[in-house]
Amino acid sequence: MNDAVKLTAWIGRSETLADYSAISPVAKMSATLDREDPVPADGDPVPPGWHWVYFNPMPLARQIQHDGHAMLGDFWPPVGLPRRMFAGARMTFHQPLRLGEKISREAEISSVAEKDGRNGRLVFVGVKIRISGADGLALTEEQDIVYRPDPNPEDVAPPPQPAPEGAQWTRTIEPDPVLLFRFSALTFNGHRIHYDYPYVTQEEAYPGLVVHGPLLSTLMIDLLRKSIPNFDESIETFGFRAMRPVFANGPFDVAGKLEGNAISAWALDNEGYLAMKAEGTLRSQG
Repeated sequence: MNDAVKLTAWIGRSETLADYSAISPVAKMSATLDREDPVPADGDPVPPGWHWVYFNPMPLARQIQHDGHAMLGDFWPPVGLPRRMFAGARMTFHQPLRLGEKISREAEISSVAEKDGRNGRLVFVGVKIRISGADGLALTEEQDIVYRPDPNPEDVAPPPQPAPEGAQWTRTIEPDPVLLFRFSALTFNGHRIHYDYPYVTQEEAYPGLVVHGPLLSTLMIDLLRKSIPNFDESIETFGFRAMRPVFANGPFDVAGKLEGNAISAWALDNEGYLAMKAEGTLRSQG
């Protein structure tokens, strides 16, 4: 039996997690994003995309790999590749989660695919997620995770893509280690590329700390929330795809626009190239 066959055996594997939609993580996310929100209370909706602060696995210290991630082989397939990247996700918002409730998350491995990339073997893992609150299904999500080999000095970087045109709103983000640390803490993400500068530069050969993919998504949604009236009530879908990493070595921009009920957003890296792009829809009014 070859490795590809062994990995496909993980398709259909599932896990269910229970949590409580506590107030504190939402208040801390507001502070992390530098928002002057009212103090949240039980019954308030969890802002769209902020579900990242709940359902985070809590492996024991002895179950952590060298890179800070939990060991593979339980829910996640043992792909045998050291570098992990959150490549994208697609979310559908059915109704808001509300603070002060018991909530649940059902996740299932939907696909495992091995491919030959320009710099070696890649493994793509797809995950389907259903998050429910007291009133039923609140959010469905499909995540794309990619595993890659160790860096090689001869690796060929993909050509950068220019920024989209027609931005209606733009925000410049000044990233620093504190922002990345706080988001890692909120999401209980131990991945060392986000906070351990010696590790990320010396062992993974990146030029600086890596900004989380979900943080970029959260910043894009936050820009849309500030720019589109009644966004929280009208958002229906939002999906994003990572194009190239963003490093906390200098400022970067997030931007967006609205055309009818279609929303577009994107993040640029420190050099102004397209790093993440997103599309979504608002519910029709009336």
